[in-house]
Amino acid sequence: MLGRLAPGVCTQVTMVVNNQQTRNMATLKAISIRLKSVKNIQKITQSMKMVSAAKYTRAERDLKAARPYGEGAVLFYERAEVAQPEDEPKQLYIAMTSDRGLCGAVHTGVSKVIRNRLNEPGAENIKVICVGDKSRGILQRLYGKHIISVANEIGRLPPTFLDAARLADAVLSSGYDFGSGKIIFNKFKSVVSYAQADLPLFSRKAVEAAPKLAVYDSLDSDVLQSYMEFSLASMLFYALKEGACSEQSSRMTAMDNASKNAGEMIEKLTLTFNRTRQAVITRELIEIISGAAALE
Repeated sequence: MLGRLAPGVCTQVTMVVNNQQTRNMATLKAISIRLKSVKNIQKITQSMKMVSAAKYTRAERDLKAARPYGEGAVLFYERAEVAQPEDEPKQLYIAMTSDRGLCGAVHTGVSKVIRNRLNEPGAENIKVICVGDKSRGILQRLYGKHIISVANEIGRLPPTFLDAARLADAVLSSGYDFGSGKIIFNKFKSVVSYAQADLPLFSRKAVEAAPKLAVYDSLDSDVLQSYMEFSLASMLFYALKEGACSEQSSRMTAMDNASKNAGEMIEKLTLTFNRTRQAVITRELIEIISGAAALE
């Protein structure tokens, strides 16, 4: 009876051993593919970090030259004591982001500021212009009715004053008559730090009603209109430069963290691969030794 059962038992044992070997080989292959994929991702993130570091150096240098544009325009509104007109509740918010991602919470922070304002009372009088696809993608689903215009192709190249002038022309020709508003952007602080800030927007009517506008001589209607257009372009240019510098520094930090995480994952996968391979080798040696002992 035992002789009749022995061949079947041997067949079952052989099938179990083959299944285990096949499963271990499949596991080793999956780990190897995963390990190769993570190594490729690490190479990409390291390359992006180096590119962002080079772009950040240039963006920081350009930002120093652009700061007087924005600070000078804001100083004019402060000294003239320009305020929001009481009879014009309409407001305009400009979200300064870009089209590119993989840079932490740079775009989310700007969109969050506008989203919080749109959740407050009086939001029906607020319209939004999105500079960059990222802010549009975040705000469009719930607040699409507030968006009146979107500017694309932002962030691929360093911003110039010509880009700011085109944005200013698009804002002034949008057909939306606002009394005041804000430019929401990321203000650069250090390589690892930035914060959301805003620049004031006022209509020509609000500026003409300023109590201390008479301090500036020879301000007729044509001069005032020209200055309003130039100051809007200057503030947009300054916000673009601040945003570009914050974005590059944030992307550099994000890619550095991604490279470190990929390195940790590579170490864990390598350890798992070596352990699995050692287990396969040990099991095969045991089978060889057991087979040799059975033949003796």
